[in-house]
Amino acid sequence: MALIIAAATFGSLLIVRHQLESQVTQDLSRDLAHSVATFENLQTQRLNALERENALMADLPSLKALMTTSDAATIEDAGVRFWKVSDSDLFALADNQGHVVAAYAKGVHGGAQLATNVDHLFERPAPRYLVSSDRLYACSVLPLYSGTEEDGVLLGYVISGFQIGPELLRQISQATAVEAVFLGRGRALTSTLDDETLRAMMRAPVPLANDLDAPVSVRLGNERYISATRNLAASAPDPLQLVVLKSFAPAEASIRQIDRLVLFAGFLALIVGTLLMFWLSRSVTRPLENLATGVRAFGLGDSSHLLPSEGTREVRELSLAFARMRDEIMRTNQALLEAERLATIGRMASSVSHDLRHYLASVYANSEFLASSPLSEHERIEILSDIRTAVHGTTELIESMLIFSRTGAAIRRSHELVAALLERATTLLRAHPDAAGVQLVATYCDPADTAALVDGKQVERAIYNLLLNACQSARTGQLEPKVDARLKVQEGTIIIEVQDNGPGVPEGIRTSLFQPFVSEGKQKGSGLGLTLAQSIAAEHGGEVILVETSSGETIFRMTLARGIVQQAASEDTSQKRWAAG
Repeated sequence: MALIIAAATFGSLLIVRHQLESQVTQDLSRDLAHSVATFENLQTQRLNALERENALMADLPSLKALMTTSDAATIEDAGVRFWKVSDSDLFALADNQGHVVAAYAKGVHGGAQLATNVDHLFERPAPRYLVSSDRLYACSVLPLYSGTEEDGVLLGYVISGFQIGPELLRQISQATAVEAVFLGRGRALTSTLDDETLRAMMRAPVPLANDLDAPVSVRLGNERYISATRNLAASAPDPLQLVVLKSFAPAEASIRQIDRLVLFAGFLALIVGTLLMFWLSRSVTRPLENLATGVRAFGLGDSSHLLPSEGTREVRELSLAFARMRDEIMRTNQALLEAERLATIGRMASSVSHDLRHYLASVYANSEFLASSPLSEHERIEILSDIRTAVHGTTELIESMLIFSRTGAAIRRSHELVAALLERATTLLRAHPDAAGVQLVATYCDPADTAALVDGKQVERAIYNLLLNACQSARTGQLEPKVDARLKVQEGTIIIEVQDNGPGVPEGIRTSLFQPFVSEGKQKGSGLGLTLAQSIAAEHGGEVILVETSSGETIFRMTLARGIVQQAASEDTSQKRWAAG
């Protein structure tokens, strides 16, 4: 938000400054054009007045009589009286050939150079400007005739002029607050600039615009100006230029003040925006983040996370709605868990009751038969064998239930050879009634390579359950029952595959095969064998999966992690080295 406000402020500042500079340039250009127009109007008025005065002088009979003498010395001496009568800054008389014979100027001594300079006036078109002794004059030239202009004889010329000095330039600058400089013969003839600025202008000539509509920006010293030029005598031997300049200083001061106002407004907007964002964060954003955290916590199982009770009305209503939904989900889950617990108990009772009744009925009947009938030694041994089998089956069923209830609660790991565990499970299975008549084959590599740090009793139980499940399946098939157990070692994993040639796993239970109390097509069994095997394998960093099942071939694979064995071996080696050291 701060970056957006800052960018908007500086962008606005640049736009405003650009617009202001453009407007200021246009205003200054108009001022320059107006100042030049003012100068030209003043010049026109003064030249008109000079023309009238000069016309009166040209009509004086005494002046005409003087010019008829054609004597230069007489004309020069007598011409002083006519100069004083005209009260012009410059006065000159020329013969009918255009040669100046007498020239006078206020503050100038020595008329020879002045006369030479006045001679050049006849080479210039109107309006005529004269530069002499670093002074600038605007002049009027009128002929003198003996008689009328149409029928008379040309006697000579009368020349009058007024000096263009600082007073005239001040009249120009007062109207539009501009500075003016007259340039001629490569130097400044007269100017309203101060001496330092004028010297800077003459030291490094600046580009001058010849078009008032396209002024140029120049820098004189430490100040920037906009300037335009008007050529007053471009075709004369000595070109004369009027340069008008307008300072940017007042406009730049106004622009700086506007810049400060814009920056202040931007800074104020930044503060207000920051406070607004803090308010939005406390009233909207932070409660929403807390609500989102509560949702994530509930998704991870934490139902005690506090939900926001502050913020806007919409946020509070959303928080209350989620709290109600969370409570409803918790109540529903609790009800589902209770129903699942009851269903599990029901499935367990239904699964176990048949086997328990079978075993108890066998024990009861054989015990009663022993008590009520005289039996031979052989008959008693057979009855005791049946009782032992029933008691063994009951014990096995109860032990499976106990293992299922405390799986993972007390794992006692020790160094074991998984090959030896497979041999013991196979030996125990051969004595089980469900393994009678089943060809049981176990193959494995070097037993030393099957060392692992496991709970031997639980792993043996898992292998036993897989083998028993395979024997029970093989006995229901059409082929001669056969079960193959294969033990392999791959890197850090021990693999046990159990294959039978039974009819295969029914399709209806394949997706729920490892859930407790799931069995189909068996006359007895709790349905916990595969569940226990899967749980024990998971506790040892592995799993039990159904690799393949079809009529005549079913393969289960159990994997166990061995990495912990290597770690333990490394620790034992380190301890031995430490002890040896």
